Amino acid sequence: MRTITISILGMFMFFCNALKAQDNFDLAKIDEMHNQKWQFLISKANLSETEIEKVYPVFMEYEKSIWNLHQENRDLYKQALKKNNSVKPNYADLNDKYIDFEFKQALLLRKYHYQLRKILEAETLFNYYKGEREYKRQLLQSFKSRKEHNPPPK
Repeated sequence: MRTITISILGMFMFFCNALKAQDNFDLAKIDEMHNQKWQFLISKANLSETEIEKVYPVFMEYEKSIWNLHQENRDLYKQALKKNNSVKPNYADLNDKYIDFEFKQALLLRKYHYQLRKILEAETLFNYYKGEREYKRQLLQSFKSRKEHNPPPK
């Protein structure tokens, strides 16, 4: 009996460590993505050393806030749309939550903009935003090309 208990406890600890390692890996990938985006923006907006020092904390605060908001939204939809055929999702509630999400995202962007415009000149900020759009476009294209080269199994 004691051997079974120790075995079960050992397996439980192994799976907990495996899950934690996966979470750490995901966080490392997210941090790497933020870093790549930051380097891209520095280059596209041609930020000075002083601007880099001032903008970086604002950038990271915004990125983390947006990431957390998206994670909350994904979790909400996963929970609401679970494969439970006996209960139909409350689509009116989901629609309201979608609009709330978009509104929260817009508020975060507005706060980000107001912080950045206190730090950067108008032309530099324009180039910074242009870099943000270009980075998103390149990211979407890289996902698309990966999907085309590695189509899902049929």
